[in-house]
Amino acid sequence: MSASFQYVSNTIKTAGSVVHLEYDPQCLPASPGPEWTRFVCISDTHSRQFHVPDGDVLLHSGDLTNLGLEEEFKDALEWLYSLPHKIKIIIAGNHDLPLHEGWYDGAYRRWHKQVGKQDRAKIMEFLTGPRAKEAGIVYLQGSTYSFQAKTEGRTWNVYALVSKIPVTDILLTHGPPARILDLTRSKDFAGCVDLRNNLSRLRPRLHLFGHIHEARGAHVHNWDDPLPEVNIFEGSDSDSDLGSEDSTNTPQVDSGTTMQLPSEDAGETAGPIFIHEADVGQLAGDGAEQTVFVNASTFPAGRGEWRAGQRVPFGGPGFQPVIVDLRD
Repeated sequence: MSASFQYVSNTIKTAGSVVHLEYDPQCLPASPGPEWTRFVCISDTHSRQFHVPDGDVLLHSGDLTNLGLEEEFKDALEWLYSLPHKIKIIIAGNHDLPLHEGWYDGAYRRWHKQVGKQDRAKIMEFLTGPRAKEAGIVYLQGSTYSFQAKTEGRTWNVYALVSKIPVTDILLTHGPPARILDLTRSKDFAGCVDLRNNLSRLRPRLHLFGHIHEARGAHVHNWDDPLPEVNIFEGSDSDSDLGSEDSTNTPQVDSGTTMQLPSEDAGETAGPIFIHEADVGQLAGDGAEQTVFVNASTFPAGRGEWRAGQRVPFGGPGFQPVIVDLRD
């Protein structure tokens, strides 16, 4: 990391959560106390490696690779094996093509015609084999996993979205819910409407996602305030690029052009919620039921892509792993 980059502290605090969006990696923020669990959140790493702070649990919300090649999975998992977190929970993203088993069997020629169909069994060995288990890797696909992050600590439940979602403490999806940290550079709300409209029922403590690189940020929602539902005309499914083989929506790695923010009069009752590095502050918390929403993309894009005349690297300032401390 170049010494010319300056880190600007950006923290959101409530009675039950502390979210560190930006921090000095050489002087990590301290845990609030022994009755708290530290989750380190990343997404959209796309075969890159960078500094990841230690914590009780590492959560990765997909797009480990660029195009789902076996060698990319091997390199990504070797990196994750080396990280110190005792528990590392991972889901697939749209770029992790072979992990979408049924779809990939019919569509692999579109992306892997030259290199050939990738060996899913070998890839799953990286994710679920003996070395993965020894390193604390847990790969989730439409399943629930329960764990204790520390001795005599509380039991946490985490679920990775595929279809029907049960009530859970931690929800991992690759794409965002509609109008929550889903604003694209072209001012579209790219999140999933069905996911958004189920949140009032689910109310997880933490919902982690990525996919929309330029919308990286966090929001804490207090459930004393209703979360208005949206309809299909007010949002779109962010994961629709895993369609049929003849789909024109080929997955692309974002180019990182500057995002244009919406005008002040663009807001609606169910408007977008997004927090950027300039919106530093503390939210008063009274112990009410809350959900911490985190878009943890580490792919620099949008208005934070450049800093001090330099392009921010993967996992650099403004796109670091997000540290979320939750009170047990």
